[in-house]
This record gives sequence, structure tokens and C-alpha cells, in this order.
Amino acid sequence: MKKITLFASAALFLFTATANAHGPVRQKTHDSVTINAPADKVWGIIKNFDDMSWLPAIASVSAKGGNKDGATRVLTLKDGGKITEELKKHDDAKMMYSYKITDMSTKATISHSGQDEKVPAFPVGNYAADIQVKAEGAASVVTWKAGYYRAYMNNNPPAEMNEEAANTAVADLFKTGLANLKALAEK
Repeated sequence: MKKITLFASAALFLFTATANAHGPVRQKTHDSVTINAPADKVWGIIKNFDDMSWLPAIASVSAKGGNKDGATRVLTLKDGGKITEELKKHDDAKMMYSYKITDMSTKATISHSGQDEKVPAFPVGNYAADIQVKAEGAASVVTWKAGYYRAYMNNNPPAEMNEEAANTAVADLFKTGLANLKALAEK
């Protein structure tokens, strides 16, 4: 009986500890758009890792390495923030590439739970994404997917770095980017 009580106590402790410790959960965003233009034309607009002229939030790009795996680009946002990304995979035949954020500038510093916290230019952590163009008859479908965490990795995140802020920022980026890509390709 003593062993059963000890086992039950240990199980209850582990359950309580697990239930109370809830750090960030990996988030996913997925968006796509059908474009009335051939896939080759659409891919021609987005295929170069160092050219983000199709994405409205980007003011300029500084890049090294072209479309080779390991290439890097520094995106300067229109609000002045900077995001560094690394190309993980580029495949012309499949009309797709994958990339990940490796560094970001600080947008602001806020006081949260008695500490100064740096708010990044984009409110995500461990962000990785891929974008792909597929032919759909005479049209094409562009799919953009990302996985990421909120920017604040501890419990009780501030509003600027919680899941809602991360999901809204990524969804807005995808929505405006894909809408602008559609407008450019259908000209």
C-alpha cells in the first residue's frame, strides 16, 4: 500500500508540474493564392533569394551567396527594423525555397514583470518558412508556410511578444505579400 501511495503522489506531482509549466507552443501559418499567370512567370518574380522587391514590408535587401544553400540576406523593413535570414534549400525544378530567420534588430525595449525586455523587429522566435509555386493549368498557386514560436520564450508573455502578436504579424506578412505578388504577376 505504501508503494501505491508513493507512486500516486509522484504521478500527481508530475501531472501538476506539467500542467502548470506551459511555455511557448510552436505556431504554424499557411497561406496560398491562385494567380492568373504561368508558374514560370510567378517563379521568376520570387525565385531570387536576394530580391524581395515583391514584398511590400521590405525597404531594401543586402545579400550574399545568391540562390545557394547557406546564402544570407539582411532585410531592412520599411519601419527601419532589420531581419537576417539564411537560405536552407533552393530548388528551381520544384520552384521552391526554404529559409530561416537567424537574427533580428530590436524594435523597442519594454518593462515586463520588473525587467527590461527587447521587442524584436518581427515578434517571432525560431522562424523557418518555405514558399513554392505550382502550375495549375494556365494559372499558378503560390503556397507560403512557416513554423515559429512567439518571441517571448518564458511564461506570461507581454502582448507585444505573445502568440497572438506572432500569428498576426506572420499572417499579415503572408497576406500582403501574396496579394502584391498576385498584382505584379497578373500585370
